[in-house]
Amino acid sequence: MPERSPETHVIDYRAAEQLLSARDPRGAIRLLDSVIAAHPENTAARLLRARAFFLSAQLHRAELEFQIVLEREPDNAFAHFALGRTLERASRPDEALRHFRLAAALEPRPDFLEAADFAPDRGNGGRAVGPDDAAG
Repeated sequence: MPERSPETHVIDYRAAEQLLSARDPRGAIRLLDSVIAAHPENTAARLLRARAFFLSAQLHRAELEFQIVLEREPDNAFAHFALGRTLERASRPDEALRHFRLAAALEPRPDFLEAADFAPDRGNGGRAVGPDDAAG
């Protein structure tokens, strides 16, 4: 195998992004394995590999990779959201909801709020509608 360089790892990372976009998560994982072996601290590569594991239905491996990202970046809203989706897909809804709510608290995007089961603002002064509001 030819010698790997930092430039080669960047090329592999970019190629892995393209493979993931083309719905070839297993190909992306193969490329990212060597990148992460050389640069285990690279959170972006780990996040991309976690997404690839998720898309290839390797849920346990995706969960572990998202957890590594969150150990390093506990305020990464996307990683919380993606871990929530992983746990949801693994039939662990209570654990998933915790991460969906963390994602929504960190970054109140509509998809994060919806997954967190927070209703959108409906003319209520800007606060989220809670369970007590449903009684009317």
